[in-house]
Amino acid sequence: QVQLVESGGGLVQAGGSLSLSCAASGLSFSSVTVGWFRQVPGKEREFVARVVRYSIAKFYSDSVKGRFTISRDSARNTVYQQMNNLKPEDTAVYYCAATNQQYALYTAAASYDYWGQGTQVTVSS
Repeated sequence: QVQLVESGGGLVQAGGSLSLSCAASGLSFSSVTVGWFRQVPGKEREFVARVVRYSIAKFYSDSVKGRFTISRDSARNTVYQQMNNLKPEDTAVYYCAATNQQYALYTAAASYDYWGQGTQVTVSS
């Protein structure tokens, strides 16, 4: 049974930093594409970042490029997202997700097979 568990959310002032973690059981993060998404009430889940399977390639949405960094620790089977210079508009529930699909629209939530429960990030102004 696959399980993804996020941690590290919280409340931070604008300009501050947070680090999110996503630990996996039941699958190897090295062999899947892992993404971070976020969602605010009333809106669709939004792509934030992803790290490609069997690769060090990483991709980011324009809204977080230069501020967020996704990384993978294969030994710990954990993916991280370091978030710096946070803005109030980064406030959302953040989810990690994984997909086995080799060819997919990786910015679409529907392309991902497994999801964590989400962790709240709140950035105050």
